[in-house]
Amino acid sequence: MTPEERITKLGLALPPPAAAVANYVPWAITGNLVMTSGNLPWRDGKLVYVGKIGREVSGEDGYLSCQLSCLNAMAQLRDALGSLSRVRRIVRLEGTMGVDESFREHPKCLNGASDLINTVFGERGQHTRMIYTNPVMPLDCTSLVVLFAEAET
Repeated sequence: MTPEERITKLGLALPPPAAAVANYVPWAITGNLVMTSGNLPWRDGKLVYVGKIGREVSGEDGYLSCQLSCLNAMAQLRDALGSLSRVRRIVRLEGTMGVDESFREHPKCLNGASDLINTVFGERGQHTRMIYTNPVMPLDCTSLVVLFAEAET
């Protein structure tokens, strides 16, 4: 089963890759490493999750926000490589979240992205990760996901 087929089996759909919202490229390749820019929780051109996790947005929705941001990052990988089957390994996941200062469940929220990666890529999805918080998120989004992937040459 291909990664794209696994996404469909989960009841999800890989969206078209989102365009940059400022002066940058959505992805870059150097050698066999593909790096995405930050991906927000877009669906059909609209941000689905806005506000602070732990305030306007629940922790459960924070999980879904990170999952959606990751799905958008996967769309960038597919755009860069033509197929997610060309991903040899997801090397690193970086997640940035806008959270209420009292919220402490960051790891559980970013599991929305990690769980998706591990299900879609299996062993090739075992990744390192880093969690950041930002007091003011771009466009008031709840999550931003960056992926680093090793690609088949």
